[in-house]
Amino acid sequence: MASFAASSGTIHFQHHGARANPRVLFVHGLGCQLVQWPRSLIDGVVAAGLCAVAFDNRDVGLSHGVDAPPPTIEQLLAANENASALTPPYTLSDMARDAVDLLDHLGQGGAHVVGVSMGGMIGQRLAMEHPHRVYSLTSIMSSTGNPALPGPTPDAILALIESMGSDDAETAIANAMRAAGVLGGPHFSSEDVGIARFTRLAVERAHRPEGVARQLAAILTDGDRRPGLAKIQAPTLVIHGGSDPLVPVQAGRDTAATVPGAKYLEIDKLGHDLPEPVIAEVVQATTEHILRVEVSR
Repeated sequence: MASFAASSGTIHFQHHGARANPRVLFVHGLGCQLVQWPRSLIDGVVAAGLCAVAFDNRDVGLSHGVDAPPPTIEQLLAANENASALTPPYTLSDMARDAVDLLDHLGQGGAHVVGVSMGGMIGQRLAMEHPHRVYSLTSIMSSTGNPALPGPTPDAILALIESMGSDDAETAIANAMRAAGVLGGPHFSSEDVGIARFTRLAVERAHRPEGVARQLAAILTDGDRRPGLAKIQAPTLVIHGGSDPLVPVQAGRDTAATVPGAKYLEIDKLGHDLPEPVIAEVVQATTEHILRVEVSR
């Protein structure tokens, strides 16, 4: 594992595969660390002749934190109803800038960007605000920020809130496991085959609930991205689960309908998770999408 000094602070990252191969930048979701990517997903991308680069977003894992008080649960709930009710310590655009700094550090003019959930939103911001750095975009279980879209189910909101509520590591692990069981949907056990498998590893590596709250503030205040998404030129693939209780499937459909020429893959039994039974389908769709793109060097 390596690190570098981004303009905002230290970012930790990791390479998988031959560095001479085209880079695929993996951008993870809310509170997730680079150790929470399923190895089968990373290995599948590497096996297709690509180089995967994963990193800890700011405020989680081993990357730098922010010297600002986290928003309270009450403030986050208010921002969910009215984004102007909260001023975040940083924005998704700031987080996208971290990714640009990483590409600069790697000496890469650009990369194929794969983002999950919040990472999909950051990837969207990258494609909108730094278009020459994004060769292709794969947006997984993410959204446009369209305020007319249906929101999370009440159970999903409660699970997310409970997963953020403890400084004690063992309690945090138990809460996160329960939350993953709800967010992953009814078809696959996240504890057995999804990203809940990596919960203890992640919490013991770095438990930073205040950072997760600040990241969530950045999500809730980012607004409607559709005007910018409608101008994206990067070839885009949207993947979404038909059983997602946190970011309902209408959000994926809306993303694909908004980005010009976007391709769309809907996986019926997929919730808000990356379970092993769907990884092969995700890898195939993602690598085929990436390998279709010709990048001038």
